[in-house]
Amino acid sequence: MHPQPFPALIAANLLGVSRLWPMSEDPWRIHILRSPRRTRTVGARLVGDTVEVRVPDGLPPERERELVERLVARLRARASRAEGRSDQELARRAALLNNRYFGGELRFSSVRFVTNQHTRFGSCTPNAGTIRLSDRLRGVPDWVLDYVLVHELAHLVEPNHSPRFWKLVHRYPRTERAIGYLMALGLRGEDEEGGMVPAAVEGDD
Repeated sequence: MHPQPFPALIAANLLGVSRLWPMSEDPWRIHILRSPRRTRTVGARLVGDTVEVRVPDGLPPERERELVERLVARLRARASRAEGRSDQELARRAALLNNRYFGGELRFSSVRFVTNQHTRFGSCTPNAGTIRLSDRLRGVPDWVLDYVLVHELAHLVEPNHSPRFWKLVHRYPRTERAIGYLMALGLRGEDEEGGMVPAAVEGDD
């Protein structure tokens, strides 16, 4: 699904008075949910072919449209990125990051997306040299995907979450920001002691 002009259909409002915008040929339908409990926050998610947008009740129509357009544009950009990300692209990025942050010294046999990691963003099996990333990452920004790859690459050197491991990971300059992004998505792992860390290594959960 490639980015399209902003869809003009605004469907039923479940929490307030419905407002309709003119029809277009866009394949995404939009439901605006106006909540009196929201005062500042907005959000959107794709459910099938429908974008659910939650906004504060009582916004001026012009402001509401501006926010909806912005949120839908972000979802479209994410969908477009996801379409273009193959396992081959993932392996290419991993090789580039290996050269940039590890001097090209790491060796891995495969890097690919998998569909069985729903709550953690990635895993690494150091002995086999395999890296697996949750397919939920297909649509994240490049800088977040790069962080996950650096994180998993570092496990090829340190198969744990020791200070030495995190020193390697923090070679990537956007580490802290990416961790926050992933935690907001609910993607993280659990270490042996029960403390929360942003990923997991096969065999040490």
